[in-house]
Formats: sequence, C-alpha cells, structure tokens
Amino acid sequence: MSLTNFLRSKFLRSFTVLALTASLVITAVSCSSSAPAPSPTPSKSAAASAPASPAASPSTSASPSPSAKPTSSPPVVYATSAPSRASITTKDIILSTTTSVRDSGLLDVLIPIFQNQTGYQVKTIAIGTGPAIVMGARGDSDVMLVHDPPAEVKLMNDGNGTNRQLLAHNDFFVVGPSSDPAKIKGSKTVAEAFSKIAAANATFVSRGDNSGTNSAELRIWNATGIDVSKKPSWYISTGQGMGATLSITSQGGKDGVPYYTLSDRATYLAYKKNVQLDILYENSSEPALLNIYHVIQVNPDRFKDINAAGAKAFVDFMISPDTQKLIGQFGVAQYGQPLFFPDYGKKESDLGSV
Repeated sequence: MSLTNFLRSKFLRSFTVLALTASLVITAVSCSSSAPAPSPTPSKSAAASAPASPAASPSTSASPSPSAKPTSSPPVVYATSAPSRASITTKDIILSTTTSVRDSGLLDVLIPIFQNQTGYQVKTIAIGTGPAIVMGARGDSDVMLVHDPPAEVKLMNDGNGTNRQLLAHNDFFVVGPSSDPAKIKGSKTVAEAFSKIAAANATFVSRGDNSGTNSAELRIWNATGIDVSKKPSWYISTGQGMGATLSITSQGGKDGVPYYTLSDRATYLAYKKNVQLDILYENSSEPALLNIYHVIQVNPDRFKDINAAGAKAFVDFMISPDTQKLIGQFGVAQYGQPLFFPDYGKKESDLGSV
C-alpha cells in the first residue's frame, strides 16, 4: 500500500492514530543505515504499491563539524504515524515533516542539539510535505517542517497554522542515465526537458506521494500540457520518499538503463555514491525549480492538545543564528557544497516564492 493510501486510511478517517510502538523506527545518527536493500525493480503497473528502501543509506556525517554533533543525546526517533496523544508528555513534540530533511541527514544533526538544549524530545514523522501538512491541519502534530508554499499558504488561510517562518532553500533538478536517451541536456527550461522525456517514451519516475517534490513535479507537467494523471505507460509512481525513489530510478528497467526523475539537491547529493544517476538538467534560477522550506507551528487555538510551548521552542531553535549557520554549513565538508541555504530574515519574494 502506498504512503498516500496509508495516510488516507489512517489519518483522514478520524483523529485516532496508531500506537507509537507499532511504528517507531529508532535509529542513531544514521537513520537508515540498517535498512534492507530496495525491492526488485518495480513494474510500471506495480511501482506505486511496491515498498522500497534506499539501496544504501547516505552517510549522515555531513555535519558542519564534529563539534556540531552533541556528545550525548537520545537517538533521533522516526515514525510512520503519529503517536497517541495519551502517550505524549509535556516534554514531547510531534514533528511532521518532508522526507528530504531526513534522507539528507540534516535532522540527525539538528534534532539532538535541540533536545540537549531544551529537554524536549522530538517524535519525528517524515512522510512527505502533503501528508505532513494534513497531520498539522488535523492537530496530529505540533509543528511542521515542509516545502510546498502553495499548500502552506492554504494551511495558514484555513487558520490551522501559525508562526510560519522562512527557513532555507535549495533547488530541484532532473537526474537520469548518463546516456540521456531522451536528450534533455541543453534544454532551455525544465518544461522542455520533461516534454522531451515524454516524447521519447523514456520512463519517468514520480514520487506520487503528495510531497512537496511531487507537487513541484506536477506543476512542471502542467506547464507542458501533458496530462500524467492518465498514467501513460512511461510514467511510474512509487509512493515513496526521495531516497527510495532515487534508488528505484537508478535500478532502471530490464536493460539496466536508469530512468529519469526530479530530485531535490540535498537528497541527491547524500545518495549520489549509491545511485547511477547524473544531473542532466538544472537551473537554480528557474522559479519552477526553487525548493523553499518553512517551519510552521500548528495553531493551538484550534486543537487543545497541541504542545504550543514545545512547538514554539522548535521554531525558535530552527531560525536562531546558530542553527541557521549549521544549516548553511551542512554538507560542505563532505560534498563540497551546502545542501541547504539558510534564509531566515529574508523575504520569500527575494527567492521567487509563489
């Protein structure tokens, strides 16, 4: 069952949530280093329901410096559903978030520092921005870290969010096989690159999980005039996070040639050594490829059980000068470039936000 269907059946039906003990995946600094290898290459009809894990988890040693890691802290806790409010104490915070900040390793650096400094314990549900916003809108999380500005604006307009703060940005780009059978290199826009993939009947792998990346991808397809909702034969939906989708894309088909997909920069760089995918189209100044992250409190006036104090403490920590510096340095030592660019204090219009 895809993550989208899981959320529809588990979150949207009622406020009842699964017990934390049924779904927790507890990791140390490397959140998925013990994950099994991905399932065999999915067929185009079955990819959406086939579970997949990254072929090998990215190293989370991309911290800015050894001193950035706390010397003692409980391990980062990841879950696939929200814990019961009855099991939550006043020192627990439920964070619903995109998978890219987990898969890139950023949360494995920042959350232990926050926990050490404040005494709060963060229960992290990394499920993609769309479902993360749904959780917040239902009061099933206390704070959100997400990257889909149009959906975030709706959340705020509906009165379900408060204290929305610009956090950071990076960009999206198109990755695929070095042979580039669709010949997308040299395209003038990302929409042109997508159109070439479709014209060549080259397989494109979508996350299909209502995430921020998935939403950005669908906006690009809309710009091309190609209706992928009709599920053309060359279009695969995995229903998985970015790391797993990169692994599936890299596996490719029976001929061993990788597919194409849209990726955020942070996750791609973290997984680059484990996949056979090249960056084939990128343009960080193109508005369609801008990837902006915000941190948002769930509105405590709407939901009585929200840990408003803990959520505000998390937002304050994420936008503090020290944390913004860590975000800007994250990845530089390992990848030669930052995975995220800190943005607190800037205007969204400066970045080209919608």
